[in-house]
Formats: sequence, structure tokens, C-alpha cells
Amino acid sequence: MSYASYARVIHYATSILCCNKGSMDLVELYRKVFRRFDITENDFWYIVRKCPRFAVVRSAGASERGPEDWGSDCTVVAKTSLRICKNYTKYECGDCQELHLCKYFVYGNCRYGKGRKQCKFSHDVRSEHNYPLLRECTLHELHEEDLFLLLLQNDPTLLPEVCSHYNKGSGPYGACTFKATCTKLHICQHFIQDDCRFGHRCKRLHAVDEYGRRMLEERGLSGEIIHDLPFIYKNVYRLSLNTPYPEREGMALEPMVRPAPQSEERTEICLHFLRRNCRFQDQCIRIHFNLPYKWEVFDGECWRDLRHMEEIERTYCDPRNTHSPGSRPVDFLTMTRDSDPVRRLSTASSVNKPPHYILTTQWLWIEYGKADDKQRVTSLTSRDLEVAYLTDSNAEITVMKGHRQYYLSFQDMYQRNPKHNTKRKVRRRPRFISITEVEEKIAR
Repeated sequence: MSYASYARVIHYATSILCCNKGSMDLVELYRKVFRRFDITENDFWYIVRKCPRFAVVRSAGASERGPEDWGSDCTVVAKTSLRICKNYTKYECGDCQELHLCKYFVYGNCRYGKGRKQCKFSHDVRSEHNYPLLRECTLHELHEEDLFLLLLQNDPTLLPEVCSHYNKGSGPYGACTFKATCTKLHICQHFIQDDCRFGHRCKRLHAVDEYGRRMLEERGLSGEIIHDLPFIYKNVYRLSLNTPYPEREGMALEPMVRPAPQSEERTEICLHFLRRNCRFQDQCIRIHFNLPYKWEVFDGECWRDLRHMEEIERTYCDPRNTHSPGSRPVDFLTMTRDSDPVRRLSTASSVNKPPHYILTTQWLWIEYGKADDKQRVTSLTSRDLEVAYLTDSNAEITVMKGHRQYYLSFQDMYQRNPKHNTKRKVRRRPRFISITEVEEKIAR
């Protein structure tokens, strides 16, 4: 299966889950996906286990051996790391990494959106602020109602809590002293956890009653969402049980990867994984990622992906730039963000692989091998310098330009003129490749 197909499988499976109230039995989901995509059970199992878009939740005692043991004891739940910005409606947020949307629009019941008076807050999921965030998480093609369900079961600030006191004691309201005026949801906790042994004979609610409906409507939730809330709360609980793979926050395709390594040794991105044919899978000694570059920041405990990865890469590839855009820029010269260390991982250099290898990193030594305004050309090309640099990154080499001689130090990245004792900074930057270009190259 090609890389482009792999991305489409994730999108299609997400759509199916959202249309099915956010979760589905693993076998049933596979059957629906298989009707459109020729994907093996092993490949599908790998996707749902490794891609952070999905959580696989097993019942107690279920086997961990693999897809040959599939059954109704496995449920797949749709996940996302995106959240609604809490400060947006307080006019306290300018540029952040969360969606700027009217909460009641997500609830499906904004009164301003239905009348002549326009809502003060955005109802546009494709706004200049929101669309790049959706694209990074590959949710930009998802229907609005599917996106909203995804947010409801993943963003803990959008729904009221289940009342723990209601689930204690006896009586119609349990031990809840607020009774019908409680602002938390009265519903059976064991029903949500899929372990209520009383079924329809249970004294606790397994659906939203009249009082709960009234409370939820006052909060702005639409009748359709209220009807589906028991299923959504089940998914919220399932997601709390699942041990998550780290969310991939800064890329257009959420990949099937394991947590970022703590050591500095594994810094090369696997070319075979990019082409969807790495036979080593979890045992691979290289990083599995969906792009030929990866930007990470060290938070004191581990390396985490940076958001807006494509934009950071685009800026970095221009040698004139020393900082990335945004309110918390990456300093390309010191490779830090707010004093936190930043690193860029990449695929192997193009000089180390045969020409037919796609998505290698083409490093460019700026101005080398090109004629200047006097038509003078350096004795070494950008490729020559790259070969020398990879051979010995601490070396100092001699470069001729016309009749002038220069010393180029790889260690401090300066070019020095020994005659006049002047020097200037040298920059080695990669050729930029967009997410779209990556997908097109693999598709071809």
C-alpha cells in the first residue's frame, strides 16, 4: 500500500468512527475500511495501534498477541490533540495552538448563528487561524459535525462531569444534595464504563433524563448531541484507560510512530518507512516519521514535536532567516526556543544515497558552486562541500574563488580570507520540500 493510501486510510477510518458516534468494534471498522481499500489485517492493525489518531481499548483478559486474535473485545476510539481555546472568548488570546471557535457553534446550538445578529466569535473552521491547525493534524478534510464530535470526546472542557455523588447512596438522586439542580450529569458510572451488571434493571440512569436535558440545553448543547452523550461519555472513559502514544502536533499527517527516543543516537529518519516498506517496523534503528524532516524541542524530560513544523522548515531553508515565525520562535543560530534546546532530525543526506532514492535531504552550502556578480565560481560545489563535511565535520578545507584563497572551517562554520584576515558566516541549509510535494513524490 502506498504512503498516500496510508494517509487516506487514516482519514477514512476517522470519518467512519465519527459517523458511528466516535468508536467502533475493531473487526467491524476493518470490514468497512476493507470495502474501499485493499489493506491487510496486519497493516490495519499496525495503523490503529501506532497512529495517535486512534486508541485501541481491550476488555479485561483480552489477548495481546495480534490481529489473529481480533474480536469484539477490541474497540477503536477516535482521538485528537486539538482543543478549543479557552481564552479566545475572553479576548485574551492572540496567536495560540488551539482552535478559535464559538463553543456553542461546536455544541450545534449557537443562537446568534441562527438569527440575523452575527456571533462575535468564529463559526469558521477554515479561518486563517484554524485551518493550519486542522491541516497539521490531517483533520482539514473532515466534515464539521465529525470534527465537533471528535472535539467533544477529547476536549475535557466542553462537557460537564459525571456526578460522582449521584452514583453513591440510595434514592433517585443518590447522595447528590443538589438533586435536579445539579450542574453535573446524572448517569450510571458503570454504564459508561461498560460494566453495569444490572442492565435495564439498574436504578441509575442509562440515558439523559428530563432534568439532565434541561441542564444541558441551558449549557447550549443541541438535542442531537444530548441524545448521543451516553456514547460520547463512554468514549471519554475509554480514552482515559488507553495508554496514549505521543500526539504528533507539528505535521500534516499523524504518523504511526512510537515515542521519541531519549538518546541522541537515533536522529536519522527512515527512508523506507516514508515509502511504507520498512520491514523492521518497531525494531528499526531509525526514526519512523511521515516527513523527511522533524523539529523537536526538549521540555526537560523528553523531546516533543513542535507545531507548525512545515512553516518552521520553510523558514529554516531560507539562509537569510535566523528565527522561525510565531510568538515563540525557534532561534536557528542557537537552536533553542525560550532557552529550551531544539533539534532538527532528517533523512540521510542525498550524497550518501544513490540518485534514485527519493526524499533524501539535499543540503545546500549557500553560494558555493554558483557564479557571483563577476562570474567567479568556487573551486568546490555545494555537493563537494557536503561530501567533505560528512567525512569530517571538524575539518578545515581550502576553497578557491578566482585567484583568491579561502579557508572554510566546518567546526565553527566560518569562511576566512587569510590575506586580509576577514571572515564571514557560512550557512548549510536543506532544500525545502512541502508536505504536498512529499505526498506527490511517494505517490509517483
